[in-house]
Amino acid sequence: QVQLVESGGGLVQAGGSLRLSCAASGSILSINNMGWYRQAPGKQRELVAVITRYGSTSYADSVKGRFTISRDNAKNTVYLQMNSLKPEDTALYYCNAWARRLPDRREDNYWGQGTQVTVSS
Repeated sequence: QVQLVESGGGLVQAGGSLRLSCAASGSILSINNMGWYRQAPGKQRELVAVITRYGSTSYADSVKGRFTISRDNAKNTVYLQMNSLKPEDTALYYCNAWARRLPDRREDNYWGQGTQVTVSS
């Protein structure tokens, strides 16, 4: 099995910054795309940013120029640097990964438990 554990959420004032981390562990053969999603109360979960194994990135229009996704393949970890935070960024942020596990080499989609980000105005 593969586990994703997020950290780094918290309460910050508008204009501030936070850095989220997500570490994957378990019987991992390889990890392909990793990403961050968020879900605000009463809204659907939405994609924030995704990064491929080779470092190509994609962002939601609402966070372009403010958020940066990166990863450390040696540590099976993905990061989300969030700058110029706005109250509308308040949400539960989830880590996501497509990972191929051992011993069956099956690829599955995995989710973390979520970390809360709250931006006050």
